Amino acid sequence: MTHRVANACIRDGINVGTKVAVFSPNQACAFESLLGCIRAGCVWVPVSARATIDEIVHTLKLTETEFLLYSASLADEVARVALQCPELRAFVCIDGGPALLPSGHRSLDQWLEGTAEMSLERSYDDDALATLVCTGGTTGTPKAVMTSHRAWEARVAATLQRVPCERPVQLVTTPMTHAAGAGALELMALGPTTVILPCFDPARVIEAIAQHRVTHLFLPPTAIYRLLAHPRVREGDYRSLRYFTYAAAPMSVHKLKEALVVFGPVMEQGYGSTELGTSTCTLQPAEHAQALAAGDDKRLGSCGRPTPLTRLEIMDDAGRLLPAGEIGEIVVRSNCTAGGYYKNPQETARAFAGGWYHTGDVGLKDAQGWVYIRDRKKDVIISGGFNVYPSDVERALMGHDAVHDCAVIGVPHEYWGEAVMAIVELKSNATLSEAELLAWARERVTGYKVPKTIAFRDLPRSPVGKVLKRLIRSEYWKGTGRKI
Repeated sequence: MTHRVANACIRDGINVGTKVAVFSPNQACAFESLLGCIRAGCVWVPVSARATIDEIVHTLKLTETEFLLYSASLADEVARVALQCPELRAFVCIDGGPALLPSGHRSLDQWLEGTAEMSLERSYDDDALATLVCTGGTTGTPKAVMTSHRAWEARVAATLQRVPCERPVQLVTTPMTHAAGAGALELMALGPTTVILPCFDPARVIEAIAQHRVTHLFLPPTAIYRLLAHPRVREGDYRSLRYFTYAAAPMSVHKLKEALVVFGPVMEQGYGSTELGTSTCTLQPAEHAQALAAGDDKRLGSCGRPTPLTRLEIMDDAGRLLPAGEIGEIVVRSNCTAGGYYKNPQETARAFAGGWYHTGDVGLKDAQGWVYIRDRKKDVIISGGFNVYPSDVERALMGHDAVHDCAVIGVPHEYWGEAVMAIVELKSNATLSEAELLAWARERVTGYKVPKTIAFRDLPRSPVGKVLKRLIRSEYWKGTGRKI
């Protein structure tokens, strides 16, 4: 299929470097389509099936996309998008019949008609773009991250070193337009069987692991929390698992220890980003098991050590690299790193200054090379002159059995400047008072870190489950003149 897609691109004069968006829920034909476009030297632009019309239009215009492959289930959205994106010149529905399509649109069968099963090698520079992926926009307006074929080659090499396995079977259950798709691409060189679920559903994940003898699974921490909360999670058969990778956000040590008990010594942390790939740092399954056996909660809170293809350092605001144990911004140099932001020289110069990618994460690296992320630089709360790292407080609150998830932010305060506030999402049917949770926190964090107030409610999330702290903060800082 991927060869036929590449041949159809070549036949239709879709040139090397043409931006091609795939707009679909998780399904095999979407993955095959994007692989075929990359094979033809086109640039893959992922578009989330959960995105709003404004977000889709912004992505397509930002990336100058000309060609749209889409799912029939999203035909109404495509019709609305097409009216606002006249630069789109071709449409192919990858899973619908011709009778269902608007004029000028083709079905996948129509488009592929007459194409050969093998494609000719198409020449392009290794430094040419392979993907343009828009950042999640959790901290501001999305940017399109430029990643070359050469960088993807390095990411694949790093992944093969990080999570090796004979006859791998990977389960993709979170949106392929985000980290799950990147991880699937990086693992392709191992020739895995790829099992794709349309969406994350805890019961289906438990069943799929046993049914397909899954060896590799990636989930963000929020999805793991939902999985652990499922009433049948301890009945599953997880003997086939080799690497259960968690990434995209810090994970509660309390929940991580529970996961190690439920799933076994298979947890693997990968630290990275859209700009870096998934293999910047790793905390391997054996290292998790050793830390658990030793009762070393501090080590379980690490994101591991830099992988062999990565140089990671800690930098202060003046651009000086800091010695072991000092806190600053995490910066990275690697062949896996993206080349910048598409047609955004200002942000590229800022984020990639001095040859380093500036992650925006605050952390430290100890003398043995273990990396500890304290928080996002923009999330640090300054209360009464003290720096409060929200993740410290969140880890403490997440240790309570009634807490499903939480977000700690700074809110305006006349005396303290910022006051620590926690927004807490409780487990289903759990009850907990503010006084009880505050008492729990006082026993586990320094006094100035204890929240002044706690609110109990559901947390706003991105399509991939990340908590949107920017939206929460905006509720409290609106009208203050402070940039959120």
